[in-house]
Amino acid sequence: MNHLLSLLIPIYNEAEHLEDFFHHIDEMDLGIEKELVLVDDSSTDGSAEILKKFPIRSRHQKIFQPKNCGKGASIRAAQASATGDLIVIQDADFEYHPRDLVRLLQPILEDRADIVYGSRFRSGNPQVHRTYHYLANRLLTGMSNLLSGLYLSDMETCYKVFRSEIFKNIRLESARFGFEPEITAKIARLRVRVFELPISYEPRNYLEGKKITWRDGVAALGHIIHYNLLQQPSAFILPAMPEKYLLHREIVSKHAPL
Repeated sequence: MNHLLSLLIPIYNEAEHLEDFFHHIDEMDLGIEKELVLVDDSSTDGSAEILKKFPIRSRHQKIFQPKNCGKGASIRAAQASATGDLIVIQDADFEYHPRDLVRLLQPILEDRADIVYGSRFRSGNPQVHRTYHYLANRLLTGMSNLLSGLYLSDMETCYKVFRSEIFKNIRLESARFGFEPEITAKIARLRVRVFELPISYEPRNYLEGKKITWRDGVAALGHIIHYNLLQQPSAFILPAMPEKYLLHREIVSKHAPL
């Protein structure tokens, strides 16, 4: 079977290194055909202009949000447009290196998994992390594990690979960085095989463009509680979700498909 991987790439104020990123991701061979779904979230530093002019050779789509709404909103826009049978989230910087994607894809391509998380904290990654972000991540991941029943070492990781038939049939709501706990809570309510593999990671500081703040950490706690304990599957599982992923007690959403 020939596979197509859609890389959902939210962009916001990344002009300083954006052309280098585009060159790298455009030229990279992942072993399967790729589609770049690039979403500029109303950048103010010239990122949108760079995206408009850059001559991407890979199969691609360029989406421009009319106003800044956040990473989660950009992922929703890309979710609706992606055409691949596999989907991965890719930030438009070099904190996460695309060379890891080849290994993350393998469990799905070999039919051993339906979803793969790339962990910054599993053995095999010697990167030293900043204390505040490390401790905040451990707290949020621990709370997510407790409520979702999934035992992960890095719930907040950007690198998450999905079968498209799962990802495109989950209704997403979070606008900013709440996407991570939201999607984790929602896949935990499905009958899916989840893998976690170590990845490399080169953290940025705020002067280098890092955007997540302590407020997003506080909001994430609310998202973990809401999506794990308060929201029913009928609110987010869309009618086209394959039955093999549904638990017997689940009722699909009455919402129209994405």
